[in-house]
Amino acid sequence: MSVRILLADDHEIVRRGLKELLEEQVGWTVCGEAANGREAVDLAVQSGPDVPVLDFSMPELNGLEATRRIRQLAPLVEVLVFTMHESEELIREVLSAGARGYLLKSDATRQLIPAIESLARHKPLFSGRVSEVVLEGFLKGGASGPVSLATDRLTSREREIIQLLAEGNSNKDIARRLTLSVKTVETHRAAVMRKLELSSLADIIRWAIRNNVIQP
Repeated sequence: MSVRILLADDHEIVRRGLKELLEEQVGWTVCGEAANGREAVDLAVQSGPDVPVLDFSMPELNGLEATRRIRQLAPLVEVLVFTMHESEELIREVLSAGARGYLLKSDATRQLIPAIESLARHKPLFSGRVSEVVLEGFLKGGASGPVSLATDRLTSREREIIQLLAEGNSNKDIARRLTLSVKTVETHRAAVMRKLELSSLADIIRWAIRNNVIQP
């Protein structure tokens, strides 16, 4: 079975280890490596992978936002989110963004290859613990439909800007990086703070850490 895989993780040593593991499989090729979410989106379009494997906590664009964009630009691609986080809210948000697989890093040794095989055949796969978390939510009556999350109120651009702010970028830095005017960035920042009921940059950073947008 021939499978083209994109690896996106901001730790080079992780990417290297995953690449060695995956390319031991006959017919499997790592067709691209990305160190941040923005690179992952660009490579998903340029290199045509069957399965992008995205870390959740990446700079510039996290795995959640990168998944949304990849699914918009390359709807036939099956995204596997690869992370240490297992909160029910985060799992639902990732699934809502269009990921078809969610694998905990602690399960990688046993389940990474089966997960990629499954997604390459367009069949979803979730690690055992993730399935338990989703099932627990269902049994509590919380999985009848998508949950209403704070980030649902934010636009894609607003989610991108809140991550960049939380990573320590100034309005001017963000404007240059996103090819926007400083005034436009300020407008988005004000909208984010209003929607999330935040009053300072410190509040934005705390919100981003609490919601796994960035690592503390």
